[in-house]
Amino acid sequence: MAVVGAGIVGLASATAIAERFPGASVVVIDKEPTIGFHQTGHNSGVLHSGLYYKPGSLKADLCVRGQRAMAEFCISEGLPFKRSGKLVVATDESQIPAMEELLARGTANGLQGLRRIDAGEIKEFEPHCGGVAALHVPEAGVADYQAVAVRLAEKLAGEIRLGESVQKIRSGSDGITIDTSHGSVSARAMIACAGLHADRVAAMSGLETPGRVVPFRGEYYRLTDEASSLINGLIYPVPDPRFPWLGVHFTRRVDGTVEVGPNAVLAMGREHYRGVRPQFGEVARTFGYGGFLKLAAKYWKTGTMEVWRSARRSTYAKTATKLVPEIRGEHLEPGGAGVRAQIVMPDGSLQDDFSMIKTDNAIHVLNAPSPAATSSLAIGDHIATLMTDIL
Repeated sequence: MAVVGAGIVGLASATAIAERFPGASVVVIDKEPTIGFHQTGHNSGVLHSGLYYKPGSLKADLCVRGQRAMAEFCISEGLPFKRSGKLVVATDESQIPAMEELLARGTANGLQGLRRIDAGEIKEFEPHCGGVAALHVPEAGVADYQAVAVRLAEKLAGEIRLGESVQKIRSGSDGITIDTSHGSVSARAMIACAGLHADRVAAMSGLETPGRVVPFRGEYYRLTDEASSLINGLIYPVPDPRFPWLGVHFTRRVDGTVEVGPNAVLAMGREHYRGVRPQFGEVARTFGYGGFLKLAAKYWKTGTMEVWRSARRSTYAKTATKLVPEIRGEHLEPGGAGVRAQIVMPDGSLQDDFSMIKTDNAIHVLNAPSPAATSSLAIGDHIATLMTDIL
């Protein structure tokens, strides 16, 4: 079994295969020099509960199962983890219907302890938070997904080949051959968990994907030590239902620091992090994709506001004050940035659910943005089940 991608989803899948099929020899291939270099290593660390996702969807099922499995794994392995709980806050009455819809979804998805609280109860959990009502989500928390990925790699009964890029994939009746920068790997089957390059790896296999990865960059600020005392756990706004991201929010991480963000802007490349030069060829390919142009034409006002917020710390802070009124621009220090691999369909819609393509000898994880890290152990188990009739 060959696994392309040494992020948390790839390693969880490799682990599940090794456990489900004890006789299997597992090889993990990744072009980067370290484990979890991209989305895993640029993750805010939030353990999502399964609140937001449509009941019956793959996201809903795998997130709820995954967050419980992840909590057990972190506790058993002694990894950083805390069920700090989350408030999803309605800052005015107009957001109440959307908040009630989230309550209905979370209840249908089987979340434990989920309930609506009033303005007074908000203060009991987060004394500095403003709002007219909120959902208290006790199963939400924080973890260190980089540490989880490293531990999965350490425990894996298989080989991990880092710094080795996939260049060509050939499929035949007896299995699959992956040509890499360091030679070739022959396997009975392949699992592709290539994240930001998922559509390209699928194309190497001769697949026509239903959409294309468009990279969106999320930029974070970090609260100063003085201001971090204003936040106890996780504080989120009621999200805009048109988009899969959740709005600027506050996260007290496992190391005790507090992040604010992210926003969501078009990334100038699939690996455009802070301090990395824009990849203009990537930008040109994005603007040459009809699906992105349709998305941009529909939501250009929202996109422009995100860019403006990215450029002005005072505007970013103004957004944050809707949840915590005491926040000021001087409380925000530059933090990290991550790039989300989001499938955009030809009609300009964003693919919302997790998406996997199964062939005779491969499974391609095509769309696995947040909450993929939370869900990773359940995703791996799901993939191992899909592999039953291949191996």
